[in-house]
Amino acid sequence: HLRTTLHLSDYGMACPFGYGGTTPSTVNGKDSRVKFIEPNDDEAQEGVNKVQMGFGATYSEYLQLDKLLSCQQLQSEKVGDRVDDEHLFIVIHQAYELWFKQIIFDIDNVRKLLNNAIVDETKTLRIVSGLERTVRILKLLVDQMLVLETMSPLDFVDFRKYLTPASGFQSLQFRLLENKLGVRPDRRIKYNAQHYKNVFNDRSDLDKLIASEDEPSLLKLVESWLERTPGLKGGENGEAGFWPLYETAVTRFLDDMMREAESETNVEVKEQLRQEYFKTKDSFMTILDPKKHEQQILNGVRLLSYDAMKGALMIYFYRDMPRFSQPYQILTYLMDIDSLFTKWRYNHVMLVQRMLGSKQGTGGSSGYMYLRSTVSDKYKVFLDLFNLSTWLIPRDYIPTLSPRMVKTLSEHTNLSGMDTTDSEC
Repeated sequence: HLRTTLHLSDYGMACPFGYGGTTPSTVNGKDSRVKFIEPNDDEAQEGVNKVQMGFGATYSEYLQLDKLLSCQQLQSEKVGDRVDDEHLFIVIHQAYELWFKQIIFDIDNVRKLLNNAIVDETKTLRIVSGLERTVRILKLLVDQMLVLETMSPLDFVDFRKYLTPASGFQSLQFRLLENKLGVRPDRRIKYNAQHYKNVFNDRSDLDKLIASEDEPSLLKLVESWLERTPGLKGGENGEAGFWPLYETAVTRFLDDMMREAESETNVEVKEQLRQEYFKTKDSFMTILDPKKHEQQILNGVRLLSYDAMKGALMIYFYRDMPRFSQPYQILTYLMDIDSLFTKWRYNHVMLVQRMLGSKQGTGGSSGYMYLRSTVSDKYKVFLDLFNLSTWLIPRDYIPTLSPRMVKTLSEHTNLSGMDTTDSEC
């Protein structure tokens, strides 16, 4: 910081762009100077040594570094055959577990905020921030795999024998995180033809896993929240809600598709346009017909309820409205979380194949083949949000909202108005 001596004009004005020494300036015919004086080093360092005075905890004490930095015990070193890269392997995985802990912490907070009949808009920023931080951490975890790749397969082989029967599959926090997000037990790939909980023997760990399955997942809470999207059913005065307007718009869009196909003179092009029309119509029927939607759920293709899907579509179409802006961000971050988990799984699969080839995993699984099977839509929690684009229609067909509904969606009361009654819309 620089101490500055100012010689100002009658108007208190001076040129601030001098670079050391005294800079002359003229204002209204008078000299005005800005003088920069370098600080004395000792003076700049003046302060209070709170450590010597015994105030609070030191950096090391606060972070408990004596415990944290003593956790890197190389198994190869214990038997007198130290392999240096085992240190990196341990640090990387410990770092993963610390980040998993933070993600669980943030996801639990988001779930707590969403687990209310009325979601207070004043808490919206905390929900968005929690999800955004989770996204940023996951990006870090994906890139962290690149650091592990600096270890060669031969280096890994040198200490791999000391890992058995340890396996990443035994990460309690990763399983808790999957459950809290909404990965369903019936969609999991079996590990050595067994239930995923069979690798956990500690009673406390099993209790935590059971609780994470019984508590409402983020998926279920988001589903309930979307079901309360205002404006779906219309108002008490007979005003049509979004969904009837959307159905009419889709019909108009499909009719125009067929009209374009019928007006085509080229026989081959006409047939292509007709086929496209029928495929598009069949696709829209799966979202317009509640029975077909329920069948999709029974088939495991969809996870969100019919009303939740309608709410999500409405947010997509009218995301520029003030009350839908942050809900749209939430939906976007949820998809980002799914995408990054998929990338992490894929990078892990590629790393395992590079390090092990087709060898069996240290925990007894088939290794690469098992991990490859987990990179699928079965582990995408918010799969339905990705598929919403299937039922988007061109902007020209998007229904125009009534003035009353525009007013409702322009006001800020509670998160997206998710607690409002139909009469308010």
